[in-house]
Amino acid sequence: MKKILLLIFVSFCASIIWAQNIPDTIQKVIPGRTNSPEQQQKPYLILISADGFRYDYAEKYQAQNLLALSKEGVRAESMIPSYPSLTFPNHYTLVTGLYPSHHGLVNNYFYDRNRKAFYSMKNEKTVTDGSWYGGTPLWVLAEQQQMLTASFYWVGSEAAINGILPTYYYSYNEAIPIDRRIQIVKEWLELPAERRPHLITFYFPEVDHEGHIYGPDAPETAQAVRWLDSSVQKLVDNVRATGLPVNFIFVSDHGMTKIDTEHSLGMPSAIDTNKFFIPSGAELVELYAKNKENVSDTYVKLLQEAKGYKVYLKENMAARLHYGSEDDTMDRIGDILLIPDWPNEFNFSSRKPRPGAHGYDPYLVKDMHATFFAWGPAFKNDFTIPSFQNVNVYPVVTTILGLKYTDKIDGTPAVAHEILK
Repeated sequence: MKKILLLIFVSFCASIIWAQNIPDTIQKVIPGRTNSPEQQQKPYLILISADGFRYDYAEKYQAQNLLALSKEGVRAESMIPSYPSLTFPNHYTLVTGLYPSHHGLVNNYFYDRNRKAFYSMKNEKTVTDGSWYGGTPLWVLAEQQQMLTASFYWVGSEAAINGILPTYYYSYNEAIPIDRRIQIVKEWLELPAERRPHLITFYFPEVDHEGHIYGPDAPETAQAVRWLDSSVQKLVDNVRATGLPVNFIFVSDHGMTKIDTEHSLGMPSAIDTNKFFIPSGAELVELYAKNKENVSDTYVKLLQEAKGYKVYLKENMAARLHYGSEDDTMDRIGDILLIPDWPNEFNFSSRKPRPGAHGYDPYLVKDMHATFFAWGPAFKNDFTIPSFQNVNVYPVVTTILGLKYTDKIDGTPAVAHEILK
């Protein structure tokens, strides 16, 4: 009876929070899990993501702490995001080692023909539904091998993927102050060995926010970079106080570029919006035909009309982007793709676009490149490597933590072999 009353009370509180749009700041803990004796002997790793932290921001805005930490360990000239260079596809690529076309999060917003449903990064139902997510995220891989994990936000970490969530996690919100988030990470690492997470993901949204609102060259973006720089140092200091051998990987999902806000591209007249599903998009617009018979005619008309953008069928996308029909394992890429020429973007609303954006082809627009720094006992010292694709982060983490994976991934162990001691 007491358990039933407790469940009713928890459900009632949750409904109040949902109805009033109150941020859910309560830590979720999956009960009954422990590290195996073997996993208790393994190293520790914190995977930090700074959303929108362009490859050159640390030098551009004198992020002295990050520069010093990378000097202690490893840095890449840049890290090349997967296409499209957007937040949800690339965060999930980092933790699965798969291109977006292979893990299924092909865009921040997309249509699934088989489900006859839309995925939206702003829809709690889709974000927390594990059936949308392919691949095996790092925390799922670890938990399957009886190694505990924790997540202070990451794309996919709120969804039971393959039926598994991190042992400790939070629903995404920006209401928890940074000092409290850092304190919670320290508390996780001070738990008894059998309950202590060995893999922690930690996410910063602030630099991306300012980059979008003000542009990559604005003083507000510089200030956000420096705030993040000091916050990372606070995190490192608190973690080092535990005395544990913790490794750090600092990454971003993509870069940021300044766009032409005065000459936005409107809806092409060749598109009959009654014939296509068109999810939200600016640097990539995808058209999903309600009837395949409408694809060819619309494509030809778009080719004739196109100015300031390129038009592709998913069958003729460049192979290097891994974003065409041959790679579309879940059939989630649009039938027709409209890709604006940098620095143009599409804008189908009446609002003026923000000056900072991302999503472009990283092989054509260097501003899309992301950051990769790493330091800790597992990494070489003062070592720089050339630019590499972000699908290769997954094997770095699995090598450090001694996790075995049997699923096919797109990354290789080459970068791990180069940067690890």
